[in-house]
Formats: sequence, C-alpha cells, structure tokens
Amino acid sequence: MQNLDINHSLSNKTVVNFSTLYTKVIFVQILVGIFLYVNCLMIYTFLKKEMFREETRYILFAQTLLVDSAFMVLSDVLLIWGYYQYVIHTIPCLIICTVVTVLTVCTPLTLVAMCLERYVAICMPLRHADISTSRTRFRGLLIIWSISSMIPLFTLIAYLAVIPSGALLSYTVCSVELMLGKDWQAEARSSMFQVLFLFMIIIIAFTYIKIMIAARAASSENKKLTKKGLRTVILHAVQLLLCLMQFLNPYIEMIFWKVDIMLFVNVRYSNFIVFIIAPHCLSPLIYGLRDEKFFLVLRHHAMCGLDSLLLVLLSQSKIRPK
Repeated sequence: MQNLDINHSLSNKTVVNFSTLYTKVIFVQILVGIFLYVNCLMIYTFLKKEMFREETRYILFAQTLLVDSAFMVLSDVLLIWGYYQYVIHTIPCLIICTVVTVLTVCTPLTLVAMCLERYVAICMPLRHADISTSRTRFRGLLIIWSISSMIPLFTLIAYLAVIPSGALLSYTVCSVELMLGKDWQAEARSSMFQVLFLFMIIIIAFTYIKIMIAARAASSENKKLTKKGLRTVILHAVQLLLCLMQFLNPYIEMIFWKVDIMLFVNVRYSNFIVFIIAPHCLSPLIYGLRDEKFFLVLRHHAMCGLDSLLLVLLSQSKIRPK
C-alpha cells in the first residue's frame, strides 16, 4: 500500500475535514470486514476438503486468499495511520512496509502461476497430472516467494545504505515512501517493477493466445471447458492490471498533492478503493463462485449445513403420500 506522508501539509496548506475522513475510514472498514469474512470462509472451505488441498489450482487460490487477506489488513492499518498521522518507531515501520511490498508482488505472480496452470490443464491435458505434482507445486511456490522478495529486499538494503545515523531510532508516520528518500532509489524500484510487469504481461498474453487456439480446435464436448478457462485468464488479466496499477498510485497522487491537499486525500482514497480493494476482491469471484465444486462446498459452510437439511426436507415432502 503506497501511503504518502501528509504530515506537514495538514498544518501548512489547508485544514482537513476530519468528519469526512472519519466517514471514509468507516466505509473502508466495512468493505475490508466483508472482504475478510468472505476470504476466511473460503479458506475454511479449502481446509475442510482434502480434494481441494491436492489440486494445484485450489492451492494457488488458497495462497491468493491468504496473501490478499494479510495485504488488506496491513494496508488498512497503514491507511488509518496515514489519515490520523499516527507515528510509530522506524524499525517496525520498515518491517511492515517490506512485508506489504512482498505481498503486493506476490499476488500478481500467483495470478500468473494460476494462468499457467490453466494453460497446462487445457492445452496439455495428458501431461497435466505429471506436471502438477507436489514437488512441482513446492518449487513453484518457492519461485513465487523468492521473486516477490527481491524488490522489497533491494529497497530495504538501499535505504539502510544511505540512512542518516540515528534515523532508525526515530519515530515517523509509517509509509512505503519512507524508504525512497533518494531519487535513484525510487527510479531503480520503478524500473524493476516495470520489468516484472512486462514479464507477467507476456506470460498472460501467451496463455491467453494458446488457450484461445485450443478453444477453436476443441471438440464440442471440450469447448465449454476451454471457453471457461479462457474467461478465467481474461479475468486474471483484468485483476493483474488493477493490481499493478497500484505501483503507479504514488506518481498519480503526487500530481494532486501539488494542487490541493483535500483533492489529494480524495484521489488517494479512490485509488485505495479501486486499485487496492477491488482487485483483491476478484479472486473469490473468479474461483470461489465460478468453480462449481468449490461453490457447492462453500455454500454448504456458508449456510452452516442448512442446505443439506433443506434438501432432505424437500425430498421427504415429495415422497410423502397425498
């Protein structure tokens, strides 16, 4: 979550309407609460069924839910701290910001892995079982987390290399931009994100084209499966684009920062809704609701088993003599 420091501007530029800020923060808490409830319910559904824990796509889906939930909680905390100018010690701030950046990168990389899994399942169905093994899954997850840690660790090390003496013992309003004090740090971080973005876009485009070709050549029996896989890749591409847009948020917000502080606050709030909450809410929609097997189990747990009782009552009413 990219939080920009508005510390001195609140006193020097304009007076912020804290009543409006309070209303916006409460609205965000409601959205985050709903988001976390749905995610926790889906994680519980995943853990309760062994068949979900043995399939690669559901494992990747569960990782997305866990990462998105942790990311949302930390981003929400940073948002509240930023709005109310709450200061914390620099060392825990650096740790939180590094973890948030790792989670930020991990989500789109997991989406790319999910697209690759759908590509293998649809375009190479005979090899899918051989490729999608526990060893392959472990290596894939290790690669995802290793790549996700590269940019945050570089940012942290670069910051520690140029930090003034005694700065680690100070207190500050926690923000990811705290570690981008020098121009070269921000430029290097931006360049790495651009390379990573290009890498992911190429893979998404590759899987989309391959699945589209397979959909055209598929028999009538397999067309439904391939078209569903194609729609899944498209939804992942939209989700990926929204996730990656958050990397541009600080640059967009800085334009309004120079114009008016309240306009900046409103733009920052809108960016949080559109580019932070929205893309991380798409995962439950893409897999949790569109997947028939997962949806049936999810509905059962969401209704606390009442759906099974209802089916039994309906069946008994049908066989009861008139």
